[in-house]
Amino acid sequence: MRFELFIALRHLLARRKQVFISLISLISILGITLGVMALVVVIAVMSGFEKELKKKILGNTAHIMVMKYGGAISGYEELTDTINQLGEVKEAAPFILNQAMLTHGRQVSGAGIRGIDQNHDPLRKKLEGMLVDGRFFSSRNKAANSPPEIILGSELAKNIGVKTGSSLRLIAPSGSPTPLGLVPRMQRFTVIGTYTSGMYQYDSALAYITLEAAQKFFALPNQVSGIAVEIEKLYEAGAIAEKIRQKLSYPYWARDWISMNRNLFAALKLERITMFIILALIIMVAAFNIISTLIMVVMEKHKEIAILKTMGLSAFRIMRIFVWEGMIIGFAGTILGLAGALILCEILKRYDFITLPGDVYYFETSLPVDLQFFHLAATATLSLLLCFIATLYPSFRASRLLPAEALRYE
Repeated sequence: MRFELFIALRHLLARRKQVFISLISLISILGITLGVMALVVVIAVMSGFEKELKKKILGNTAHIMVMKYGGAISGYEELTDTINQLGEVKEAAPFILNQAMLTHGRQVSGAGIRGIDQNHDPLRKKLEGMLVDGRFFSSRNKAANSPPEIILGSELAKNIGVKTGSSLRLIAPSGSPTPLGLVPRMQRFTVIGTYTSGMYQYDSALAYITLEAAQKFFALPNQVSGIAVEIEKLYEAGAIAEKIRQKLSYPYWARDWISMNRNLFAALKLERITMFIILALIIMVAAFNIISTLIMVVMEKHKEIAILKTMGLSAFRIMRIFVWEGMIIGFAGTILGLAGALILCEILKRYDFITLPGDVYYFETSLPVDLQFFHLAATATLSLLLCFIATLYPSFRASRLLPAEALRYE
């Protein structure tokens, strides 16, 4: 063991006449512990919130959407084949996305209607996994006079009072011309299932029908709104979307899921950075308690310092003794804080103490926690750095102590 570390441990562990100094040391350790624990837990919860949000968004949104300036896309089969030829693309399929009114009895609600290819759409497997009642679209031919099928979000189904097997009417925003004028286009659909994505905005405002039914209902024969693209590497969606844009050129454009939600993710990032800074200030306050602790230790141990300097110990080595003392306090507080954060995060994961309401937050779930090694390492580094800075001034004062003045009246 290094001589300076040995002396530092003796100073901290030895019984003191001044119990007050030991109490301040314990308060410093406790302050750092609480600051580190708060910082790790808050950052883990905010990262978990962002991770859960991305998961819910990707459950209802294609990784990349290819659309056309000016409206619907004709000849979409060739366009889909062209996109599927790209090596980064896992699957591509046409879709229709439009607005409509849903009516059932006296209940009326607006919703987004998404027409999908039940055999090839990238969202089909995710939608099947989210079903809480009923079934997915059947690929078997139905009777010619049977109404088309629709799958509703669970909250949307509650709002208009329908369940699996119920019948409802869809009203398109554009009407059909007749001798009597423009008549709203209406059609009856059968509810074959309801889904829960866990994201309130989708569950309360999005319904799925087949692509063929959407083309007929919205009067888009042999046309679609766009092409949904699924890729393997989610976070390279921007680069792949640019590659698709270059391959297809005008009038087609492609937009990835990150850019579609850029403002939301930017707000979450800003909030996480702000909370990191605010909670880091708690660690800073606790770390700077080390200054008062070490200054009082220097005042108490001035005779020992003078004796060590008289024996030939250099000022730099005296300074290192008190740096070690401060770092031991900081290290103890940091380790206890990380351990406390790990325990608290595990408790929050295992038990649903807090449930987030879906109409206030983006999804209805318990408090999400995503603890990463980077969070622990960054917090520990910050804590130890602040503790080190706090030791410099009292350590420098101790190294400047003159033996003659310290021992003059002894």
